[in-house]
Amino acid sequence: MIHRERLCASLEGDFVVFLIGLRINKPWLLHKWWPVASAMPRMLRELQQKPELGLMHSEMWFARTTLMVQYWRSMDQLMAYAKNRDQQHLPAWAAFNKAVGTDGTVGIWHETYAVSPGGYENVYVNMPPFGLGLAGQLAPASGARKSAAGRMSANRA
Repeated sequence: MIHRERLCASLEGDFVVFLIGLRINKPWLLHKWWPVASAMPRMLRELQQKPELGLMHSEMWFARTTLMVQYWRSMDQLMAYAKNRDQQHLPAWAAFNKAVGTDGTVGIWHETYAVSPGGYENVYVNMPPFGLGLAGQLAPASGARKSAAGRMSANRA
């Protein structure tokens, strides 16, 4: 469903933007990169089934280097998930280090950003709900929220 109007998204309180992905350096070594690539869907299923773990929304794009954007409620929840031996991430990380480590066949990467009110802005025009608009609340980008500066100020409240 495409929204033709100008919209912006807001999310109450602090939140975390987590970017994660992999890069297939040697595509012919399927047995090396496939286990890494197939671990993420298991983690996402687990996180979607247990919203109390803190993942609010994620989206992924596929190419030689993949990109997933995740929105988390808090840094504490993201870190707790990463370290929990009873959940999907830690065993997948151990398997990666055992099977691939630093041999160069497949790369993995992530970046983590802690976001506070007033530290972000966004706008969506002719778009379906997307990104922060799916993790937070969409509203018209009008009045005080018409400009990027106005949206930054409005997100402080």
